[in-house]
Amino acid sequence: MNIVIWDIETDSSNTFFGTIIEIGAILLNENFQELDKLNIRCRLPEGVIPQAGALLVNQSNVSMLTKANYSHYQMLQEVESTFKRWSPAVFLGYSNINFDDEMLRKEFFKGLRQPFLTNTNGNKRQDGLNIVRAAFAVNNKIMKTEINEKGNAVMKLESLARMNGIESGGAHNALFDASLTKLILEKIYKEQNITWRSAMMTGSREEVENFSRKELMFTLSEYFYGRSKLFLVTPLHPEHMLHPIYKWVQAFDLRFDPKNYFDLPLNELKAEIQKTPKFLRTIRSNKGPVLLHPDYGCKADPYVGISKEILTERAHAIKENKDFCGRVTLALAEIAQEKKDSGDQSDITPEESIYVKFVDNKEVPKMQKWHQANWEDKFKLLDKFEDERLVDFGKKIIYQEAPQVLPESVTKEIKRGIAKRILSTNKEKWTTCSDFYTECDHFRVQFEKDGNKEKLNFLDEINQFVENIQKKYEAA
Repeated sequence: MNIVIWDIETDSSNTFFGTIIEIGAILLNENFQELDKLNIRCRLPEGVIPQAGALLVNQSNVSMLTKANYSHYQMLQEVESTFKRWSPAVFLGYSNINFDDEMLRKEFFKGLRQPFLTNTNGNKRQDGLNIVRAAFAVNNKIMKTEINEKGNAVMKLESLARMNGIESGGAHNALFDASLTKLILEKIYKEQNITWRSAMMTGSREEVENFSRKELMFTLSEYFYGRSKLFLVTPLHPEHMLHPIYKWVQAFDLRFDPKNYFDLPLNELKAEIQKTPKFLRTIRSNKGPVLLHPDYGCKADPYVGISKEILTERAHAIKENKDFCGRVTLALAEIAQEKKDSGDQSDITPEESIYVKFVDNKEVPKMQKWHQANWEDKFKLLDKFEDERLVDFGKKIIYQEAPQVLPESVTKEIKRGIAKRILSTNKEKWTTCSDFYTECDHFRVQFEKDGNKEKLNFLDEINQFVENIQKKYEAA
């Protein structure tokens, strides 16, 4: 199966309200031979206030934000088209599942596109950082690493590349970072291929579930407090293996004696499940876990001090105790409901609602037709959508791309909405002008102290850029 290694640069660290401004991707075959590339940057959408820190990291100056060849809408269109053409494939980046994937999903959602492109229709996804951590847990000599002040190996992409003789001077350019990820993973592919192959077997929820159903026990690679750790686990009884709400695989940590939990009343079982260290480990089936042969876990602490016979006996005891596993499921359902009841969903914005309410499948052909239409017809076609979120997103896209086709009342409504957000002096979920200036001032003090005139000039330029946006929307 082909592999797509990709990376993004953004104007913000907030995946709900941030904007992708650059994407780089490399298409490889299963032997790591390069087949194709994508390298694309877009203009920052109208009325968006960036985070100063994000722009400093990816070195996006005002010229880049305003003069790129592609608009934001055009860039997403090109990315969707390319990724579909490259499919089916395993999509992965470096720490992508918790950031790049989330950002792309939410951008596609707000862009009236199918959000889950990288893990549906035959596609799978993995995370390069998960693979590196698993390889390091199996053999910490696989790569040279820097050591931080806590004595832990540094797993940052630029650091790993530099320590292993890979030129990293262009880090934080999307295609360059995708190339670094490729070179790091290729080292694992060549020198610890069994870990690479294991990671390629768990790129989808279905693969993780099937693996867990057929195996008596296996090694789970996880990362805590700066260290890679191996856990020897056995999944619960097949009928009760999945979390009742989140549908993630639940597995018993074999360092514990299961007999101590079998006869506990439900309330006590709930309490034990929430204690640390946990006897129950959650395998996030849709987030590219790396699952290895049980021998790796057997050789790691504390399992190395327990005989193979006892570990196997514990695994059978769990796997075959349907009643206990069923009560664990009940306990998990109650814990999840209690958390839900204590949460506040009242102030969820449309941008944040991607997982609260999934887009109905009947809207998908309407979205496809919408993208094929000209801008005048796009506005008319918004009436066909039943999901008001899509109508709202569609109007905002037209405002960005072809404002002349909007009725004046709609244009004014969108402008007022932007103004209300970016001019707010409250602590908001998105970046306001006030947030930007505060952040900019913080960096300015630091750079003045360091005598860094180049960075100070950069800040002055983006500060003026935001001031111009503010002035425009103060008059809205």
